[in-house]
Amino acid sequence: METAVDPADLLELERLCVEFASEAGRFIRDERPSTVRVADTKSSETDVVTVMDRRSEALLHGLIRDARPDDGILGEEGADVAGRSGLTWVVDPIDGTVNYLYDIPAYAVSVAVVVGDPATPGAWRPVAGAVSDPCRGLVHHARRGGGAWTRAAATPAPPAGASPPPSPERRRLAASTEEELGRALLATGFGYEAQVRAAQAEVLREVLPRVRDIRRIGSAALDLVRVADGSVDAYAESGLKPWDLAAGWLVAEEAGARVVGVAGHPGPELTVAAGPALVEPVRRLFTGR
Repeated sequence: METAVDPADLLELERLCVEFASEAGRFIRDERPSTVRVADTKSSETDVVTVMDRRSEALLHGLIRDARPDDGILGEEGADVAGRSGLTWVVDPIDGTVNYLYDIPAYAVSVAVVVGDPATPGAWRPVAGAVSDPCRGLVHHARRGGGAWTRAAATPAPPAGASPPPSPERRRLAASTEEELGRALLATGFGYEAQVRAAQAEVLREVLPRVRDIRRIGSAALDLVRVADGSVDAYAESGLKPWDLAAGWLVAEEAGARVVGVAGHPGPELTVAAGPALVEPVRRLFTGR
């Protein structure tokens, strides 16, 4: 799985993640039509793909291919590219598509660079990533070993000869230090297939009485960022794909949280993110172990 990445290269990959996520975030926010058209469905009639999902992914592909032609690309909408460098860009062009469809201001663009094979659970890990929150004008970002940060989203490059804008201030993120499960505010999400939702609801019947409360925001990337900034104490959800969690996973870890699955690596069976004191109690809540 391991591909050595030079620290200077990591810094540049993080910068590119911020730039690309910011540009795609501005695009989906500023170009959002008054009526968003559903282009297709995936796992069920409620699992929608919009025209803007596809346009945002095409934008990201173009940016990545221009800057890093040897890298691979794995995206939610399936236009994947094989790479030669050992690095793969894992992108979600709109995370929180149903929120976007209904103009609920809780959607994101997730852009990460990973080593290993992101199509195989447990065989990969993120090394740089950014989550753009276009409705708030923010981008949250990290690189392996560099901490987690939030800042105003990157702005377009100025015209030739113009003075560059000042660098936006950034704030370091730190996960919650809450230790008591009964005081924990827990974020979660639901799948789109009816039988999956029914099973998740049964789990939550056991979880809800044992935590402070539950929040369902509708974007896994933003849930993971909220763990990173301490605005929720923990997050747990099953059914996540690599593009749902790659960037947010790294941001949460670099903010001091642990991100785990049923038996180690987060993934489709279960993803749990929380501070060190809560991660095992939350995992046990969702696994029954």
